[in-house]
Amino acid sequence: MSTPSVVNVARGTEGGRPAMRTRKGFPAPVPFLYPARNSEMDAPNRHAELFYLQKQIQSQTPMVIVLEDGERLDGCIEWYDRNSLKVRGRSRTLVYKSAIKFMYKLGDNG
Repeated sequence: MSTPSVVNVARGTEGGRPAMRTRKGFPAPVPFLYPARNSEMDAPNRHAELFYLQKQIQSQTPMVIVLEDGERLDGCIEWYDRNSLKVRGRSRTLVYKSAIKFMYKLGDNG
């Protein structure tokens, strides 16, 4: 059985990288960095998206939301934020925007 490598905290490096501090023998979590987003480039599309969603919420338009895996949700958009939509259909469902392939009004041909 081999022992895990030990970080030399006094020297502060392991293999050329700075050592993470440990607490009572537990390693510190590895930091997770979100990818940088250029908000200036997203601004025109973002405003159009928000305007469209707000209009559908106010008029309570029945919508069809097709997800990336092909699943279809029917209902009215009740609420939204930057990453998700709340859809009221047979039940209330919270859908990540990243999982949406496309959506259209129920009466339109998708």
